[in-house]
Amino acid sequence: MSDAFNSTKPRGEPRWVTHLAAGRPDVVLMGPFMVYLLLLGLSDLFPEAYLAVPIAIRGAGALVVVWWLRHYFPPVGKPHVLVAAVVGVLVAAGWVAGQHLFNALVEGAGLTGQYYAFRLPAARDPRAGIGALSWAAQAVLRIACATITVPIVEEFFWRAYLLRAFIDWHRFERVPLGTFTWVSFLGTALLSVAEHPNYWAVSILCWFAYNGLMYWKKSLLCLMIAHGVTNLALYIYVIWAGDWMFW
Repeated sequence: MSDAFNSTKPRGEPRWVTHLAAGRPDVVLMGPFMVYLLLLGLSDLFPEAYLAVPIAIRGAGALVVVWWLRHYFPPVGKPHVLVAAVVGVLVAAGWVAGQHLFNALVEGAGLTGQYYAFRLPAARDPRAGIGALSWAAQAVLRIACATITVPIVEEFFWRAYLLRAFIDWHRFERVPLGTFTWVSFLGTALLSVAEHPNYWAVSILCWFAYNGLMYWKKSLLCLMIAHGVTNLALYIYVIWAGDWMFW
């Protein structure tokens, strides 16, 4: 049974959602993120001039799943807006500075391209070859998706599910949100590399910061805000500086 499962079927809810939530609390927390990852593949089916379409689909599609499952998520807690905003900005700054430092070290050691772990992110200008209107649509939707959809679905997956699943895989929902163990702290941070393979070094540090914030405030909403601020600050920096490696 999930953290907030109610045996009374909410009015208008599809019966399959009720049955799924009753038997698989893990799927409730993983589902929106998995749908988002699945819809990422749509980008390969569209030409660059129309990438706004798959961006909108994956952003809205994942939020639809969140809406379907909204009755079965654990309590999200308090926003702690000031703390979340400060952490979000600091993580964004650390992501940029850390990746540039990592790139310099790799290039200085002559390791560029020799091993997958040292392949540096591409810095291609996404505006090249498309019209101003197409670029504007892509930029607005990408930023909206990164600051709204991504923080919600990722925090339910990483901090509400996986951070607890590393403590007790079979009864993770009985583990209080924000419970610390070294295995879960390090395990989730290392696993984040799979999501950010080209930024693996800074990804680990980013997850250290987010996990630490979760242990401190024990609030998913705080993490969602911090995550959203990080992504927003990062994209503002990218557009302002033209540092397309982070796009």
